[in-house]
Amino acid sequence: MTTFTRRNAWLQGGTFDNPDLYWYAKGVQVMQARALDDPNGWWFFAAIHGEEIGLTEFPGWGFIAAPPQVPTTPLPSQAMQDQYWNQCQHQSWFFAPWHRGYLVALEAQIRTVVVSLGGPEDWALPYWNYFGPDGESRIPPALASPTMPDGSPNPLFVTMRFGPKYNGDIYVEIPPASQACLGNTVYTGRDTGTKPPGFGGPSTGFSHDGNISGNLESNPHNLVHVDVGGIFPDETTYGLMSDPALAALDPIFYLHHANIDRMWGIWNAQGNTNPVDPNWLAGPAVLGQREFVMPMPGGVPWVYVPADVSSLSQMDYTYDDLTMPAVVQEPSSLTMSGRLTLLGSDPMADGPARGEITDQQAGELLGANQGVLQISGSGAHTAVQLDSGVRSLLSRSLAGASLEALPDRVFLQLEHVRGSIDACKLNVSVNQQSVGTVALFGLRRASQQDSAHGGAGLTFIFEITDIVDRLFLDGGLVNDRLDVQIQPGHPAQVAAPLTVGRISVYRQPQQ
Repeated sequence: MTTFTRRNAWLQGGTFDNPDLYWYAKGVQVMQARALDDPNGWWFFAAIHGEEIGLTEFPGWGFIAAPPQVPTTPLPSQAMQDQYWNQCQHQSWFFAPWHRGYLVALEAQIRTVVVSLGGPEDWALPYWNYFGPDGESRIPPALASPTMPDGSPNPLFVTMRFGPKYNGDIYVEIPPASQACLGNTVYTGRDTGTKPPGFGGPSTGFSHDGNISGNLESNPHNLVHVDVGGIFPDETTYGLMSDPALAALDPIFYLHHANIDRMWGIWNAQGNTNPVDPNWLAGPAVLGQREFVMPMPGGVPWVYVPADVSSLSQMDYTYDDLTMPAVVQEPSSLTMSGRLTLLGSDPMADGPARGEITDQQAGELLGANQGVLQISGSGAHTAVQLDSGVRSLLSRSLAGASLEALPDRVFLQLEHVRGSIDACKLNVSVNQQSVGTVALFGLRRASQQDSAHGGAGLTFIFEITDIVDRLFLDGGLVNDRLDVQIQPGHPAQVAAPLTVGRISVYRQPQQ
């Protein structure tokens, strides 16, 4: 069935010498010339992902600095808006399949234009592999130049990209473990090799804005969005890629998502399976909620469900590279054999014991801080008080660890993170040891009272098993508190109120 091959955007140095990028630009140029109410147009497609056309201040589309010159009229009919716009699935197990269908439709639109211009009939959307060597974490040069080779305006260039240092230098600060999600073994839920809520995300209904990102969505997806978008130095506006309601206006969006789609393909190629739950396979429409639908060339609607796009073998495209990267592993003590060795037990296990658990909770509450935590430009610090009884159960589990009695795992949660600016990263440490970095992509909408979760904000889960194992070995977990530090990636990222409703720690029994 394969007809098209998506190739690395960094071929030919990521310049317009790469014909995939050259014809992408020509196709985008034609689509951008179409009206907002044209379902074959660039602006209409961006609104399918999400839009803020009606806002009277930024991030309203009318307040975006050109290029591109983003229109706010003419609006399509309300029926067409209801059918197509504001569909993107985030913090959901539908994240990967919805975006796959979205890319298929956009790719078909551009290919139709490319062929009409005399371009290659087998053109396919390139992907940006920011994990590549030799500086490929930088945005490909073809998207960074204001002009095409002939001197005409470059439709792939965007003014409102500020980068991770907010100076217009566009690259992503990919931490080494950003491909570690490929080592997950469960799509939704958890097992001893996968932290909740799983590779693909939590079980949800239609989720245009949600609460907890899946592991692929959290890292690298969200981090790349925020790094590319960044914040304008005046701290009042931010880059298009930093906000789901603006992101699809930027042509780099689709190259980023092609790489995320490629990672899903790699994960499946390793023998990992997608959900067989009918509520995933049939999509949210089976629950009476919105269907997934895209306008194909000519405005013909394509209704699809995850079962239609769950495998690359079903699609008319593949990728030029689906090899498993040398994934940076979690600390050795997080493999079962490594943990048992560290805890003084028999290390006969050669890898994480399987045993899928489909619930999405982190386990039994071990402790929590007191009160809402305000995050300032200089960060914030708090103490998590541990319950003595639950701490004793954890200590007993670690002391008696064996293949027959697997030791507990421990998770830290930032719950109900609320704010109005998505363009922020938070670095989190426990007892002065880093436990990870998260991006707040989707924060603004998740914090609004009219959101799907009533303004509950976002929740983030960090595994701190390695830290707790070593604390236990050093002192038997006799202390009744853990110290938690939250540091913004840059002071300018906290340009508006940012709060954490609660910081909690859970023990997760393995049997």
